[in-house]
Amino acid sequence: MDQPYDPRFAKLRLPLLSAPFIPGRVMVGAIGASVMVVAALLIHIDLMIDPAVPRFWTLSAWFVGLAVLRWLLRDAVGGGAEKLRDFAEYVLTFMGISLLGVLASYALAGSSQGFVDAELYHADRMLHFDWLALYHLVAASPLLQHLGQAAYSNIYITPAILFLSMAWHGEKASARHFLLTYWVAVVMTLLVFPLMPAKGALDFLTDGPVPYMPTSGRWQGLIIPELRAHSILKIDLGALQGLVCAPSFHTVSAVLYLAWAWKSPRLRWLLVPVNIAMLMATPIEGVHYLSDMILGAGVALLAIAAVNTWLRRQATLPGKLLATA
Repeated sequence: MDQPYDPRFAKLRLPLLSAPFIPGRVMVGAIGASVMVVAALLIHIDLMIDPAVPRFWTLSAWFVGLAVLRWLLRDAVGGGAEKLRDFAEYVLTFMGISLLGVLASYALAGSSQGFVDAELYHADRMLHFDWLALYHLVAASPLLQHLGQAAYSNIYITPAILFLSMAWHGEKASARHFLLTYWVAVVMTLLVFPLMPAKGALDFLTDGPVPYMPTSGRWQGLIIPELRAHSILKIDLGALQGLVCAPSFHTVSAVLYLAWAWKSPRLRWLLVPVNIAMLMATPIEGVHYLSDMILGAGVALLAIAAVNTWLRRQATLPGKLLATA
């Protein structure tokens, strides 16, 4: 079980295999700041969330339900109640960060200019990566299509497994370390995205009907121009699409999932293979270039390094930021 950070070990220069305990107020501050920034971005581009669609109320019910459950069990100590409280906290935080990230991507896409597919494709050619050859291989195999779709959807499954394990084993420090790193990775991804918007490899390299439509389809090339033209005024939460091609956020997520799964012998055997499979499926199902996947891996590693560095620095300060929940 993770324990609050002991300042007696502050001078040890060891990797943060067992993270210092991050207080809840740090996570609340990060989420709160994100809400204000995303709201400002949406207002700037005259976008609003459509409250008339059923998915709006479904998602609202999930957020409210998890928040109420977390609050009702706030004083739980030990047993199933504590595990349930912690699991609700982790899922609520993860869902909040993810939703805010998607909403921000819509606002940032509407403020972006041009597309960098030609540059990404050129980088792939330098890497000797043939996206079309891989696409035609998958298009000719229904088995590869089904396997790729299942692997690509793992972006939603792995965090649920991680959070269940962390809640069950009382690993709150590791869970909050992961969530803070995930938040930093989302922020970094969104900072890079407007600088290099892309339509995706399928849209850029093919024209007309295709023999196989991947999970991500051609949404970037359809939605981003409409956002730029202000043709979309309301966001339907039931029809959100991933608009970030570069950096590949599926790759960002997979690298983070692998980093945390590797720390757990009980989960490593399951989550490492499925996340490697997700990485293998990402070029086709996510219509990603290899170059933007490499960029995504770099973002994930930088986020991990940044949070670890921040934690180490906080551990050397005279205050008790990391010692209280």
